[in-house]
Amino acid sequence: MIKIKHRFSGVTLCEFDVETIKHAAEKGKSHLDEADLCGANLRGANLRGADLDGADLRGADLDGANLRGADLDGANLYGADLRGADLDGANLDGANLRGADLDGANLYGANLYGANLYGANLYGVNLDGEKLTKTPLSVVGLRYWCLISDGYMRLGCKRFTHEEWANFNDEKIKEMDDGALEFWKQWKVPLLAMCAAHAVKPGE
Repeated sequence: MIKIKHRFSGVTLCEFDVETIKHAAEKGKSHLDEADLCGANLRGANLRGADLDGADLRGADLDGANLRGADLDGANLYGADLRGADLDGANLDGANLRGADLDGANLYGANLYGANLYGANLYGVNLDGEKLTKTPLSVVGLRYWCLISDGYMRLGCKRFTHEEWANFNDEKIKEMDDGALEFWKQWKVPLLAMCAAHAVKPGE
């Protein structure tokens, strides 16, 4: 029996046996916000669209789990096993993925704003159609959230290759957003330098 407890009060929210936990979302028991799932065995679980906002999933086994569209806003996934997990469209805003193993996971369309990816294994991850070979650089504190991957840079909702960003003229940047040109003139050089440093080199 697995007991799902509230993260702060410790009150049992619901209970599942080993067999039914994989079908929790299908049975309408997908509201697990702030639940204590630390170290839980959720391998292959169907948690599509589950509300896991603020949940404690440290060290949880989510190998191959279906988390498409799940809300993991602020969830603690420190050291979690997410190998091959489907996180298509999942909300990972502010999630702690430090040291998590995401080898081969699907992060297509996932919201990674403010996510802590330090030490996470992202080898082979599908990030918006790009197969990663290294952990992306996340830059916060700027006007636009910045994520630099092997060959792309996302600024806010705009995602282009490193080369495309380098070749955009002022008019193109200005069309993107009010104040975008002022921002780009201030940060273009350091951001492109980070892109160049992070880009996959021949032979890597």
